Amino acid sequence: MKFFGDKITMSIIVKCRFWFVVLASFLFWYLLLCFCNYNSTTTKGSITFKFENMIEPIPFYENDTLFGTKTEDINNILIRTENGDKPSSDFHIVNNGLKGIDHILEPDNRLAPSASEVHSKENIELDTKPINDTTRERESNEDSDSCAGRYVYIHNLPRRFNQDLLKNCASLSNWTNMCEFTSNSGFGPPLSNPGKVYSNRGWHTTNQFSLEVIFHNRMKQYECLTNDTSLASAFFVPYYAGLDVARYLWGYNISMRDSDSLGLVKWLRQKPEWRKMSGRDHFLVAGRITWDFRRLSDEEFDWGNKFLFLPESKNMTVLTIESSPWHNNDFAIPYPTYFHPLKEVEVFQWQNRMRRQRRPFLFSFAGGQRPNIRDSIRGEVIEQCRASRKKCKLLECRDGSNKCQKPEFVMKMFQSSVFCLQPPGDSSTRRSAFDSILAGCIPVFFHPGSAYIQYLWHLPKSFTNYSVFIPDIDVKKRKVSIEKTLLQIPKQKVAEMREEVVRLIPKVVYAGSKLKNLDDAFDISVKGVVERVSRIKREMEEGKDSSLDYAEEVSWKYNFFGTVEDHEWDRYFEKT
Repeated sequence: MKFFGDKITMSIIVKCRFWFVVLASFLFWYLLLCFCNYNSTTTKGSITFKFENMIEPIPFYENDTLFGTKTEDINNILIRTENGDKPSSDFHIVNNGLKGIDHILEPDNRLAPSASEVHSKENIELDTKPINDTTRERESNEDSDSCAGRYVYIHNLPRRFNQDLLKNCASLSNWTNMCEFTSNSGFGPPLSNPGKVYSNRGWHTTNQFSLEVIFHNRMKQYECLTNDTSLASAFFVPYYAGLDVARYLWGYNISMRDSDSLGLVKWLRQKPEWRKMSGRDHFLVAGRITWDFRRLSDEEFDWGNKFLFLPESKNMTVLTIESSPWHNNDFAIPYPTYFHPLKEVEVFQWQNRMRRQRRPFLFSFAGGQRPNIRDSIRGEVIEQCRASRKKCKLLECRDGSNKCQKPEFVMKMFQSSVFCLQPPGDSSTRRSAFDSILAGCIPVFFHPGSAYIQYLWHLPKSFTNYSVFIPDIDVKKRKVSIEKTLLQIPKQKVAEMREEVVRLIPKVVYAGSKLKNLDDAFDISVKGVVERVSRIKREMEEGKDSSLDYAEEVSWKYNFFGTVEDHEWDRYFEKT
């Protein structure tokens, strides 16, 4: 009996030990699991399922989504054309290299390390050095403020410098009713689309000289505006310089032409924000070519006003649609086009349509002759286009013909062409160059001042990737055939060039509002200004001035090549 009792006792002890081990093991794994789950849920740059059996971080692109939209949905958008046309090309330019959404977004959204990878690299570096509370607080504030170093303050100018000009819009031009073009935040009236030349939304009758109004209204939507001048990295001056001077370019004396620009700089000089850096952190948009603001003398017959020659203007960053190659205080940004998308999907749809567009003409030209300009090659270009017969489409702008002023004729022709000729006209640059890019048509330039040394923030320096360059002197002396030159370009090269042109479209349009994941011409311009002002501030603190590294008259060369050594383009920029 005693033996039997001892056996029962031993059995109970064994069972108790067993359950003790089980409970202890459970408690150990439970605590370990909680500890791991806590660490994983605090990981930055990732999303974590909070289940005990799922502690692995899930990346932002889970379930095949990108920017909150399924990849397959965006691909469907990109593949679908709005007019239902099948891809074709009379010149067999069909290999556009389309590889899906990653390929489309690559120019502006190249694949970068994920947020979790970035933070992981930062943690590795920070682990090697002590972190005090002050350092941690400063870095936390910088991380939480995405606008740090990007804040912009907008000056509240007297109305005569902007709003009164719009109020009296009928007086802005002797030949054009600018009231129509300054409406809709500077975009102008919506375009009708009976011929399905455009996409369904975002197209307007935009005047090439309305950029000041467009830019000002986009600045009001800028995500990093501030009323605290101590936070501002740059100061925007909403003076409509181009609309102002345009009223007095014909038939008015120099006092009238200079009046408002002199009044503006006087007003600015009195502001404490100006005195901080003598205006070197200020910028404005002058929506005409630079020569309208660079009168060389005070003779009544001389052209324009002298706004850009004023000492205060020389300190500011001035954005124009054509800059001077011999001065370093103005920077060219794209002419406004007719397309002002509200959403990036509208951009994707248009890009895809231009990739698939049927292009029966090898090249085309829209413009008129310039017989009064000594070195103009317009006459020779028109002559060669006519001689090419069915390979070249010509839209000649002559007195009595207004087709050149109607967007549907210009855009339809460019969409039907592989190459679009862009010879200089009254000045080196043309709005037509940006219309051709918008139409997916490869621009052909004859002067490096027409684009290459102008739009440094918006166009790639590797200009042969998106354009063709034919020296104007060869055309003038009839040493070159435009048709033969274009036909000699390999088909694969042409396809690659056109793809690069299509990729440039977001960078040369002024969107109606901020595009979620694309930078448009406005975004790139503001970024360029902020970076320039930041560099100037840094140099001032260090007692340096990089503008003294070269003579101002070779600004074009230094800005493009980073050197002032002799170059084959020098002859294009010799002052006469």
